[in-house]
Amino acid sequence: MATYLSSSPFLRLTASPFKGNFDRLRPSGSSLFSFYGTRVQSLSSFSPVKPLIRCRAASISELEAASSTSPARFRLNNLGPQPGSRKRSKRKGRGIAAGQGNSCGFGMRGQKSRSGPGVRKGFEGGQMPLYRRIPKLRGIAGGMHAGLPKFVPVNLKDIEAAGFKEGDEVSLESLKKKGVINPSGRERSLPLKILADGDLSVKLSIKARSFSAAAREKLVSAGCNLTVLPGRKKWLKPSVVKNLARAEEYFAKKRATLTAAEVASVSN
Repeated sequence: MATYLSSSPFLRLTASPFKGNFDRLRPSGSSLFSFYGTRVQSLSSFSPVKPLIRCRAASISELEAASSTSPARFRLNNLGPQPGSRKRSKRKGRGIAAGQGNSCGFGMRGQKSRSGPGVRKGFEGGQMPLYRRIPKLRGIAGGMHAGLPKFVPVNLKDIEAAGFKEGDEVSLESLKKKGVINPSGRERSLPLKILADGDLSVKLSIKARSFSAAAREKLVSAGCNLTVLPGRKKWLKPSVVKNLARAEEYFAKKRATLTAAEVASVSN
């Protein structure tokens, strides 16, 4: 069968992966190939004038040309780096017998020619390294917390446009329900701060962590009720808390003594 397929002018296929019997093969209307007759003749009695298989879509030569020009699909067995992009590192020898010179590329003397782990990356022999010579950036660009926002800011004009009625309470939760703010990520844990851009025409009860000086003045003149929410206490070690309590007790006694002395001096 392999001899016939290679010598036939109609077929130029490699060895077929089909392991069954050709006598049991039946034509299929939706397949790529069509068969002549209702029963396929055996390969021994097949005539080259009557081809066994005819390709509907394209000839075999066109399929071979397309398969040779089109790139192969990515599979786990053919993934790999580009040719020449990876190369083995040079295996440095030791001594004249290695054929790489007397020092084998390590130099005559010095720290890097000795045995051991060598020096870390970025080490410049003790001089001021590059990562310390460059300017130190502030804020987010420098990776510091100085430039990160500490509040969720809301202006007075946004509160006015939200449609709050007389006597309503304005807080972080109510502003979220109204759709004025939609904090996400790190901002979801930040408190509220009221800024002074715009004016307020109704009296509201506003609860926030912080108010700007101009916003506080406008809200007080408008007759609003302001409530400053307490901030989160900074965590301190138990020993520091104990010392602060002792200091507060000491200064409270000292103030009480001074007050008693002042009262005694006034009464005299």
